Amino acid sequence: MDETEKSAHRAWVRALEMTATISRHPLTTLPVLIETMADKFETAPALISDQQTLSYRALAEQSNRYALWALGQKLAFGDVVCLLMQNSPDYLAIWLGITKVGGTVSLINTHLVGSSLAHCIKTVGPKHIIAGAELAERLMPIHQQLPSAIKLWIHGGNAEGFCRIDHETGQCDGKRLMTSEYRSPTLADRALYIYTSGTTGLPKAASVSHFRLMQWSHWFAGMLDTRSDDTMYDCLPMYHSVGGVVAIGCVLVNGGSVVLRNEFSARRFWDDIVQGNCTMFQYIGELCRYLVNSPPHPHEIDHSLRLCCGNGLSAGVWDKFKQRFHIPRIVEFYAATEGTFSLYNCEGKPGAVGRVPPYLAHRFPMALVKSDTDTGVPKRDENGLCLRCSPDEIGEAIGKIVDNGSSAAGQFEGYSDQVASEQKLLRNVFVKGDVWFRTGDLMRRDKHGYFYFVDRIGDTFRWKGENVSTTELADIICECPGVTRATVYGVTIPGTEGRAGMVTVLVNNGFDLAAFHRHLVERLPVYARPLFLQVGNHLHVTATFKSQKQKLSHQGYDPSATTEPIYFNDPSRKAFVRIDSELYQRILAGQVRV
Repeated sequence: MDETEKSAHRAWVRALEMTATISRHPLTTLPVLIETMADKFETAPALISDQQTLSYRALAEQSNRYALWALGQKLAFGDVVCLLMQNSPDYLAIWLGITKVGGTVSLINTHLVGSSLAHCIKTVGPKHIIAGAELAERLMPIHQQLPSAIKLWIHGGNAEGFCRIDHETGQCDGKRLMTSEYRSPTLADRALYIYTSGTTGLPKAASVSHFRLMQWSHWFAGMLDTRSDDTMYDCLPMYHSVGGVVAIGCVLVNGGSVVLRNEFSARRFWDDIVQGNCTMFQYIGELCRYLVNSPPHPHEIDHSLRLCCGNGLSAGVWDKFKQRFHIPRIVEFYAATEGTFSLYNCEGKPGAVGRVPPYLAHRFPMALVKSDTDTGVPKRDENGLCLRCSPDEIGEAIGKIVDNGSSAAGQFEGYSDQVASEQKLLRNVFVKGDVWFRTGDLMRRDKHGYFYFVDRIGDTFRWKGENVSTTELADIICECPGVTRATVYGVTIPGTEGRAGMVTVLVNNGFDLAAFHRHLVERLPVYARPLFLQVGNHLHVTATFKSQKQKLSHQGYDPSATTEPIYFNDPSRKAFVRIDSELYQRILAGQVRV
């Protein structure tokens, strides 16, 4: 075993040790643990932003104020509160406090607008919505679509006619709550709803238990060997499991600090890293690509980073990122919010999303199964069982669901929608009666056991670090006047991560290109707006569009591949422009901002 293998082995052992005793203490949830950490670290900084810094003691006290607010609102055990706010220390304090006394907090994507936002709120049936003042206006156009019983609270600014929750909690005492004042949730109880696109349909609210929050935080603390003198740089959205739980929790459970930013900025990144004395950075691959393609910065090697952790860092960017910026260690991983397994690349193998050591295969059962490229359905043999992939053969990644009652690990906690939950299950896979979780992701495994992400199957593509549901997108596009039918799919752009959105539409005389652009801006977050548009005369489709999507995706935005007009959603001109051969070549050469 060489030194790289020894280091990886130590990481797995640390993670196992950090998580070994979680199940033995069913009442020790993350909110309870944070208060315990406050007793130990007191005034040490926990969360740092441009506007606010909370020490461990201040974070515990602030979360207690929100717990008292929840109790004062007669929030019943399991009742839901939607949280629509930008990254901030108070964001964490809010959901820590509410979940501490048995509430469930639904973390809403801050980019959502219109019917997408309304769907995500209604699907969890909340009693309250807490919205940042700068986002409150998003709720006004959909107010009539929401149940009238939902109470809206504003945080951090004034909004006429609505209560200021930060004023309300400011009157509360932040002292430790007595356990007699509330019913303590257990690890098995739901803490959060975190939204995921899944592989089909509208966004789904994935159920996240208190156990998962503890497991994620401690597992990554072990994998990354976090310490009290570590500072994590976190510019990922806090409504996601990585930016909002993993990047923060793995540091806080060992007494370190987290620098929070609302968004990534390549221009200010290295200044932030140096000024914050950051030792770790939580990335998505797209951010690393931005940095590699940025002009030299005076502080790009004048930093204290010891480790970068994340997912989606391609092999083509990996070495450039590591070497140019003198990054000592990169830990790539693969996981899904609602998934039953995860993969970790502790050895620093460029391009691999991770592996499971052979001695832990029984703890993290997963497999790749052969999949029909047209239907996306796993193939079966003459006995009706799925077929395992051979090394370097592409297949769908699945994880075995373990429900033996002895541990919450390996269980599928599902969505708020039971029908959607059932659709993620694959039954009678390798033996009659077994049940596995479908990731919807295609991977390949090399002969050494490393896994490599290939693509997503079904009706989802990933762009700008976000999963985009083509079904939802097509429904919204078809609401635009003049559009009679729409097929949405992902296309590749050289030098970028993921796939950009493209739509082929059938239109009538009522279609107007400028009005279509306005429709997308009003109804969709930036990452979900199609970058390319093809105005077609007809669509040859199967019942599910699958074959047509493959053909269209392969054709892409090459104007020479069709006689139908293809347009580019030009961000600089804020309009669709016709693609000719010159513009097409500039896009391929990376000379056009996308």
